[in-house]
Amino acid sequence: MVQGTLYIVSAPSGAGKSSLIQALLKTQPLYDTQVSISHTTRAKRPGENNGEHYFFVSTDEFKRMIENNDFLEYAEVFGNYYGTSRVTIEQILSTGVDIFLDIDWQGAQQIRTKMPMARSIFILPPSKEELERRLRGRGQDSEDVIARRMAQAVAEMNHYAEYDYLIVNDDFNLALMDLKTIIRAERLHLSRQKVRHGALITKLLAD
Repeated sequence: MVQGTLYIVSAPSGAGKSSLIQALLKTQPLYDTQVSISHTTRAKRPGENNGEHYFFVSTDEFKRMIENNDFLEYAEVFGNYYGTSRVTIEQILSTGVDIFLDIDWQGAQQIRTKMPMARSIFILPPSKEELERRLRGRGQDSEDVIARRMAQAVAEMNHYAEYDYLIVNDDFNLALMDLKTIIRAERLHLSRQKVRHGALITKLLAD
């Protein structure tokens, strides 16, 4: 069985990371590509389902998982815990399915330490002006919040060089094509092709 690839995807808010991942998943069958589902201690919101949006667990259970080293990465955000289960990721990868993990650069650093074979992708906006325009276009944030998001974006973008691949999301369709190209190239890597086509290679090289 060919092992799947874990893709770490990071970007500042407004760069289009989540939209690109969702658009990608619509073009890929579930037996090929999935998005990682995190564990969280926050309350379930209307319309959310356990195992679909998050794995909802108690704070005590989450802390037990931390003690057991069950997470590839975890963080506390506004009093709630969020984490990526090592066992869940490894089980899915073992079936040959590629997994996309939408995460910030700090979580990415934690995961690279534990899973060095993961591939990482950073997505940049075409300019600060465009990034600000996208943030304002949401119509959800005050001027103060937008200013903080812009300052945070610059801090996040300083970590782009830690990643394997870099995509500039200027034209959405082109950025999506770039994302698909990365996946295709990784699937054609010699190590994966040797496993996938082992029988063929043996026949071709037989005397």
